[in-house]
Amino acid sequence: MSSMQKWTVSEPYLPISGTLLEGPFHDKSRNEFRFVDIWEQKLYALDLTKGPESLRVLDTPESIGMTANTVNAGDSQKEHFVAAAKHGFAFVNRNTGELSYIARPWDEPDKLKRMRFNDGAVDSKGRLWAGAMNDPKVKSPSSEGVLFRLDLDLKLNRMVEQLTIPNGIGWNIANDTMYLTDSPTGKIFAFDYDENTGDISNRRVHFDLGEPQEPDGFAIDTEGCIWSAIYGAGKVIRIDTNGKVIGEISLPTRNITCPAFVGTELFITTAKDDTNDDQFPESIRYGGHLYKVDVGIRGQPKHEFQLNE
Repeated sequence: MSSMQKWTVSEPYLPISGTLLEGPFHDKSRNEFRFVDIWEQKLYALDLTKGPESLRVLDTPESIGMTANTVNAGDSQKEHFVAAAKHGFAFVNRNTGELSYIARPWDEPDKLKRMRFNDGAVDSKGRLWAGAMNDPKVKSPSSEGVLFRLDLDLKLNRMVEQLTIPNGIGWNIANDTMYLTDSPTGKIFAFDYDENTGDISNRRVHFDLGEPQEPDGFAIDTEGCIWSAIYGAGKVIRIDTNGKVIGEISLPTRNITCPAFVGTELFITTAKDDTNDDQFPESIRYGGHLYKVDVGIRGQPKHEFQLNE
């Protein structure tokens, strides 16, 4: 039986006072760490060799939920990476923050306004998955959310309907199970996953938080455990392959959004909090910053979005 491990983080690694930091990603080829502020439409990039003083900030014309590296994109991949942006999947110019859409699921003006893309991930075959949800700036999230899969030929597939806030997406070590968070339900779902076709089936509950707080983004380690950010609870929990909580990172602010591995360190994004209370006495001060903690295990390697040549 695994014992509960605990870590406590008391100070931010990078205090930037963002609004909704999300999409943490370690670009190993550049030793660069990037993340976004969805609400403020900003893209952050950090040279990990140089540290916090190297932080670059770009304004983006629309919100970005997550990013990934690309292969087979020709010369453009030197200047661009791929993202789930406000209206769909797009290339992002890493020097200017400009977006070039490559797949959009809808063109209706009303839907373009009220929907935005959120979290996502790339599978082992180079397909890009991301969820769309109601944009809270326009409409409170409802069951209009959809999980999409973008194939190598840029074909867009609707994979799961009637989601509310689709969040963390990832795969187990055997690569036969896909995990998907739907935050307001408090649940992380599991699906049977066919690596060759990208098909998913047999939806079931892998983990149910059973609390008023919400599981947000997650990272998966080399033992197949999920590190899930718990929005509203000031923590990241480690969930084993049986759905049992075996670890917990406590942070000094309430709204934790997403973790990402850099070696054995977990970098953790957070969101602004407007409330202090006895449980989080300085949450306003500590919300919207980037944190990190060494948890002694590495994350699963990240895949790259692969275009057909």
